[in-house]
Amino acid sequence: METRTPLITPVLVAGATILLVSFAIRASFGVFQIPIAEEFGWMRAEFSLAIAIQNLAWGIGQPIFGALAERFGDRLAIILGALTYAAGLLLSSIAVTPEQHQVLEILVGFGIAGTGFGVILAVVGRASSDENRSMALAIASAAGSAGQVFGAPVAQWMLGFMGWQSVFVFFAVAILATLLVLPMMRDPQPATRAELEESMGAVLVKAFKDPSYTLIFLGFFSCGYQIAFITAHFPAFVTELCGPIQTGGLLDGLGIRSTSTLGALSISLIGVANICGTLLAGWLGKRYSKKYLLAGIYAGRTVIAAAFILAPITPATVVLFSISMGALWLATVPLTSGLVAHIYGLRYMGTLYGIVFLSHQIGSFIGVWLGGRMYDLTGDYTAVWWIGVGVGAFSAIVHLPIRERPLGARLA
Repeated sequence: METRTPLITPVLVAGATILLVSFAIRASFGVFQIPIAEEFGWMRAEFSLAIAIQNLAWGIGQPIFGALAERFGDRLAIILGALTYAAGLLLSSIAVTPEQHQVLEILVGFGIAGTGFGVILAVVGRASSDENRSMALAIASAAGSAGQVFGAPVAQWMLGFMGWQSVFVFFAVAILATLLVLPMMRDPQPATRAELEESMGAVLVKAFKDPSYTLIFLGFFSCGYQIAFITAHFPAFVTELCGPIQTGGLLDGLGIRSTSTLGALSISLIGVANICGTLLAGWLGKRYSKKYLLAGIYAGRTVIAAAFILAPITPATVVLFSISMGALWLATVPLTSGLVAHIYGLRYMGTLYGIVFLSHQIGSFIGVWLGGRMYDLTGDYTAVWWIGVGVGAFSAIVHLPIRERPLGARLA
């Protein structure tokens, strides 16, 4: 009698824990936009560029850490990632110039790469059965969303009684604490014999020659652009441009009386909705075509972003946008990583997904930097929003021609 592999495993629990803390810290950086800029008298673009560099470094570091994990072991890659992350945060807490913050965000970005999706999802994917893989990847991705739920509000709350420098130190300690779950990260590596015998170089060559891999790479760009722009700039956007919160209304009754608090809450609402959306995407990915699901998600994001920027910016539209966009937020991650694993195999999933993720982070860099740059030039974010609408529509289209059949079966 065949034994069913459980969905919830120690590897999944440990991976979800690391992602939760790593992404809680990452999702909070938008909250520091205004305090840091005001303390030093910087232009908005200065700290925006630091966050943009962080996102680009994360993208560059992702395939590097993926390859390190596959060559020397997943746990070593995670340890290096956590140490780099903590070092970047600690050094940033004593930085006083834009250039210092911008350089140090390279360390933070590489740290996120070592404790983020590329390494963790590869371990979870290899440790899961074919039947459970899509859902396991969704649960791990949803853990990142759970971190987003409380990351920004906790940072906002802590800024109420301590300086941003102390918050950075606290976050450094928190990311180091995740190393306590590493003993649970035991990867059984259920790759096929053919995958184990094939070299990384051979797999990369096959993937680079496959037009579908190029389409996946290009399609992930808009996900990074939209997510990073909103994470970095939406709290400040809401603080400055949202209409007043009505006295005696629902938000006022919940203790949300300022647009700055609403801005931090919006990131949490996105995270809450994304937990549900990501889990649903994982469930659907097991049953339906991943490429068509991805095309639908990008099309939905395009419509939601366009509708939001065309409507008046009020507390009600901010809440509605946060929930609707949040439902599609990281739903792309289990589907994209699952698509890479399905087409190209499990053995070098971390490296292959890491390269695809570089496109995501190039989009992140442009979205964050362009947001700050256009704000300084024009005083608003309208042009950046419409660029996001355009690239979202592009991603919806480029997923349609992807050949979803495993590459090995196509070449046989």
